Amino acid sequence: MAAPYDLTDDSVVVIIGSGAGGGTLANELAQKGIDTVILEAGARHEYDSFVNDEWASFSQLSWLDNRTTSGDWRVSRDFPNLPAWIVKAVGGTTTHWAGASLRIQEHEFNALTNYGAVEGANLLDWPIGYDDLEPYYTKAEDKMGVTGTNGRERLPGNNNFKVLEAGAKALGYKTCHTGNMAINSADYDGRMSCQQTGFCFQGCKWGAKWSTLYTEIPKGEETGKLEVRPNSQVLTIEHDDSGKVTGVVYVDKDGNQQRQAARIVCVAGNSIESPRLLLNSASSKFPDGLANGSGQVGRNYMRHLTGSVYAIFEEPVNMHRGTTMAGIIQDEARHDPSRGFVGGYELETLSLGLPFMAAFLDPGAWGRTFTTALDHYNHMAGMWIVGEDMPQESNAITLHAELKDAHGLPIPDVRFTDHPNDVAMRNHAYQQGQELYKAVGATRTFPTPPYPSTHNLGTNRMSERPEDGVVNKWGQAHEIDNLFVSDGSQFTTGAAENPTLTIVALAIRQADYIAEQMGSGTI
Repeated sequence: MAAPYDLTDDSVVVIIGSGAGGGTLANELAQKGIDTVILEAGARHEYDSFVNDEWASFSQLSWLDNRTTSGDWRVSRDFPNLPAWIVKAVGGTTTHWAGASLRIQEHEFNALTNYGAVEGANLLDWPIGYDDLEPYYTKAEDKMGVTGTNGRERLPGNNNFKVLEAGAKALGYKTCHTGNMAINSADYDGRMSCQQTGFCFQGCKWGAKWSTLYTEIPKGEETGKLEVRPNSQVLTIEHDDSGKVTGVVYVDKDGNQQRQAARIVCVAGNSIESPRLLLNSASSKFPDGLANGSGQVGRNYMRHLTGSVYAIFEEPVNMHRGTTMAGIIQDEARHDPSRGFVGGYELETLSLGLPFMAAFLDPGAWGRTFTTALDHYNHMAGMWIVGEDMPQESNAITLHAELKDAHGLPIPDVRFTDHPNDVAMRNHAYQQGQELYKAVGATRTFPTPPYPSTHNLGTNRMSERPEDGVVNKWGQAHEIDNLFVSDGSQFTTGAAENPTLTIVALAIRQADYIAEQMGSGTI
């Protein structure tokens, strides 16, 4: 365990956030002998303190600071202060994620080239391609113990998967399996195999699911080169007259303001908090916020096109038993404009527990349709739609004009409106999901509109040209050499795949670049 670094030590790399990006980056740097400090806004809950109870776990782990929503999305109406279901704790949202670990496809790195200009969308090609990331994907899969890669067995299929698989065959789908999951199918890396408990979203009490909380962070701490400070909410990033970042101001666990000096600052606070922090760090030199010369900080917010389809069967399914998201159909994840939209989507098994099902199925609903659905909960199968939504400049994280947080800083407003391409894709997915379940005897099917999602992307996007985005191909701010973005907000476009594997691969690659630049004295 590293001795605490001095607040005036300006040789350290400060990482803000400890999730897939921040936690991985911290361990990679520590393994290279680089002094690293993580500032994490949330508490540290080790995995034996996780609770297999949906609402209790939600209260324990979720980021519940006040936020507002705008735009015409359903979340703005039904969950106005919960635009995203993410975590405020050491390990970030890797404690709550379902474990699906998919590579972005080659064509998705070049969405503008391959899809063409889409009216109303702010499409852009990534400044990197699949070949640049491929070796890092392999490293990430090995680090995370991803099933279906490196010779690892896939997880067994539960009943929810068996229904999905039977429906896939009936529709002629070819690519259906239990997925590439960062959940151990056999003991690996000192962690046990999946026990099929079914509370993947509530934090895996067994440690079978990869999380930076009990993989990357303890390994980094063992080097003596990583210090983690929980309950440390960063307020602003400071810079000198030349524009170089010099440190961060944060509120510590006792409620006192502190300033940690830094050689390099890496922002990894998720796609809502990261742009908010850059915007709240405005100064006379950077009046519109740090790294925001392009005006793109906070813009192009993507959350993946989502939605669910549930179905009721005559026989019990008990979809809640077993790994939550170990089941996927990938046939629709292609680019095929003949379907009426660009990009594609995945269909993945999903079950919510009964308490969440009651809340998310149709908030505030009552009456026979709703209650009979809940009465048949154990006869239900379910899937989640994950598709590529279009980046739009108007979908944005902005600072609220009036509301402030406990520290006097403006809270974020999360604005989102579906692009027509998103609507066309979702409708196609709803139809396919319902047809799939009907093909295997469903007595009722019901598409469910999107609920607060964990896939927040794109608000500090990578770009070749500084005027098109916020960071370069290394996640390094175009305008400030020693400021990096290390989370999903650096995504140029969203692709159809769950983003965590790509966030981890980018963090491993970024660590190599930072170490190289530090070694040569460039930053």
